[in-house]
Amino acid sequence: MSTEKEIKRITTKALGLLKKKGIKISALTAYDFITAKILDETGIDLILVGDSLSNVFQGNETTLPVTMDEMIYHTKVVTKGVNRAMVIVDMPFMSYQLSVDEGFRNAGRIMKETAAVGVKLEGGERVAETIRKITEAGIPVMGHIGLTPQSIHQFGSYRERGVIKTEADEILKDAKIIEEAGAFSIVLEKIPAKLAKKVTESLTIPTIGIGAGIHCDGQILVTPDMLGLNLEFHPRFVRHYSRLAEDIHKAVDKYIQDIRKQNFPSEEESY
Repeated sequence: MSTEKEIKRITTKALGLLKKKGIKISALTAYDFITAKILDETGIDLILVGDSLSNVFQGNETTLPVTMDEMIYHTKVVTKGVNRAMVIVDMPFMSYQLSVDEGFRNAGRIMKETAAVGVKLEGGERVAETIRKITEAGIPVMGHIGLTPQSIHQFGSYRERGVIKTEADEILKDAKIIEEAGAFSIVLEKIPAKLAKKVTESLTIPTIGIGAGIHCDGQILVTPDMLGLNLEFHPRFVRHYSRLAEDIHKAVDKYIQDIRKQNFPSEEESY
């Protein structure tokens, strides 16, 4: 079934309709105008301006260093390239952990200063009241449970979550609490496929998986990972749909050689 025929602009209501109809949701990240424009033109449903920009754009080891100002800047340029897709923004580390009111103010700032549709927060029960306050103000919130990269130093590793029963039960509980608090969707990161299936079937809102198996209502990957811009980074859940790093190496090498051999610019490329 073609979503293009039914949905001209992706909204929270549209995502709910996709889940209800069993149409899988496609999502990718973007941090710049041209990438966002290309993704939107291909028909992607959701674009996340992820705090993963700290890793793949800024070169940091974790997502922790990226700031509110940087997230807002990247969101502004991303939304300029988008007409159909839903644009959601990661609230960066320490923009909502301090207090409910602090999270509320920062979510409001993102909505006032960008053209994003909503925000994403990591965590379960501990951020439920923040989600509730933000959504009561009319700001859509996407949850994020399982592996939550902003808590990497607490976890101590990027291992999968929910393998042991107590942790799996906590994830399921958190998902239901987040839904009750008003979230319109939840990202499930790096949890067993059977657990993701159980969570997805227990909720009325869509789940978006990353390393969480096939049973989620949709899937998301970090775009530079999916495109193979960093071929050294290849966890199990990443599929390289291209090997752009190799293509770029070849193109730049050819460019250098053409300059040195005076094959560029040609007469037709000169004024």
